[in-house]
Parts: sequence; structure tokens; C-alpha cells
Amino acid sequence: MSATLAELSNSLSSAIAQAGESIVAINGRRRSASGIHWQSGIIVTAEHMLKRDEEIGITWADGTTSNATLIGRDGGTDLAVLRVEGSDRPTVQIANPEALQVGNLVMAIARSAESGISASMGVISALGGSWRSWHGGQIDRFIRPDLTLYPGFSGGALIDTEGQIIGMNTAGPRHWTLTIPAATIQRVVDQLGRGRIARGYLGLGMQPVQLPDSLKSSLRLAGGGVIVVSVEPDAPADRAGVLIGDIIVRLADQPISDVRDVHALLDPDRVGQPLPAEIVRAGTLTQLTITVGARP
Repeated sequence: MSATLAELSNSLSSAIAQAGESIVAINGRRRSASGIHWQSGIIVTAEHMLKRDEEIGITWADGTTSNATLIGRDGGTDLAVLRVEGSDRPTVQIANPEALQVGNLVMAIARSAESGISASMGVISALGGSWRSWHGGQIDRFIRPDLTLYPGFSGGALIDTEGQIIGMNTAGPRHWTLTIPAATIQRVVDQLGRGRIARGYLGLGMQPVQLPDSLKSSLRLAGGGVIVVSVEPDAPADRAGVLIGDIIVRLADQPISDVRDVHALLDPDRVGQPLPAEIVRAGTLTQLTITVGARP
């Protein structure tokens, strides 16, 4: 039994050492984060951890440092992409996404400029299909590992027992650890390499609301909607005539019951396109058309 545990321990240590060669420490704010050397000269990290666009320092596995240039940010997927000139250092090996199962043993790894590589072990607690982040980003797969994300671990990697990278770790709602899958990372890297990622934008502050049964009955509505709590001046919704207090019940002929339903309709392809809206105003149904803008 002890020999088996020793073999497992050594195997995990080897996997961390292998993957750790592509994990960097990033000094882009008062408290450092981690990053992943994704492909030659390209580093990805958690966008929310990068508080400045210039003077970004990178510490490699061998302790040497480099300066990085910001290529771009995508707050929707919590990814920032950096460029480092002249790097021939190890890059990631991507795990087979089809092999991932709930209960698989996984490790989060990170790097600090002061203490080097760190790791946290756990299991995959939940898997799901594609989903939309609170900020409207399309994430190719829901991956939630059950492990501790220590300070400095955001932007680091989730790896399997072979040392192959499943994705990038970030802090999710309710103190969850969430992993942005490799497919999403590669898509964002490719898109930012060609320029910025346009996100659909209405310029509204919204929150879910339930409608009284009598109002639903009189207007022949099945569910609730989202009430407009703020309208940005000269934003697409403002130009379309949306008012504070309006309740959006349908967009593009789709029922709306939560803010996420709105975000799901604001893909990059929607930018510049008309979006028919059905709203409840002063107890009656009103039709408006909003031309979707690009998020500033």
C-alpha cells in the first residue's frame, strides 16, 4: 500500500514539475497573479487580476524575468493575452477534453516570483455544456474543480495527472473555483490576435422581476422579465427610447426572465443589428427596436 501511495505521490509531483515549466508569475498589480505560456511568446492570465496595461513583469520557471506587452483583454471570459518577445520556453500540452469526467483527480498550479511553483489538489466536481458568463462571454464548457484557489492562483492552470492542461483557473461566484477551458482560451487568443472582441451592448442596468398574476393574465404573458433600473445616456437603449422602470419581457422573440437571457442575445454577430424588444410600460405592452452597439 505504501509503495502504491509513493508511486502516486511521485507521479503527481512529476506532473506538476512538467506543467510548471509553462507557468509564470505575473506582476501586473500590487499582488501578483499567475499566467500560462500558452504558445510561443503568448501568455494568458485572468483579466480581473491585471490592473494595469503597461509595465507588466513576467517571472519564468528558472527565475529569470521579462517584460510583457498587453495584446488585449476579454472581460467576458476573464482572459487577458500578453506577448513576450523572443521566447522559446516550454509551452502547454493540452489535455483531451473528451476524457474529462466528474471525479477525476486534478491539480491547480500557480507560480510566485518569491516562492516558485505551488499546487492545490482536488477533483472535478461538476461538468456541463457551454455557458454564458455574467459579463456576456461565451465559455465552451462548464468545468468546476473542487479545490482551494489560494492567493495568486487566479490565472494559473488546472492540470490532469499527466501534467496536461485542462484550462485556466479563476474565481467564480459564491467563492467557487471555475476553469476556463482550453478551447475558449485558444479562441480568445486567436480573436485578440486579430483585434478586439466586439461584445453586444445595450447600455442598460437590469434586474429580474416577477409580474403580478393579474398583469400576466391581462397581457397574456407566461413569466416575468427584467426591470430597467438605469439607462446610460446616448447608449443604444437610450436612443431607442427605453426608460427606467420598463420591464423587458421579450427580445428577438425570445422570452426574457433573467439578465443572463439578455446577455445570451448579445453575441458579437449582433453588433449593429436591430433587436426587437417587447416591454411592459405603465401596464401595457410596447414594442421597440434597439440597434445593438459594441461594448466600449
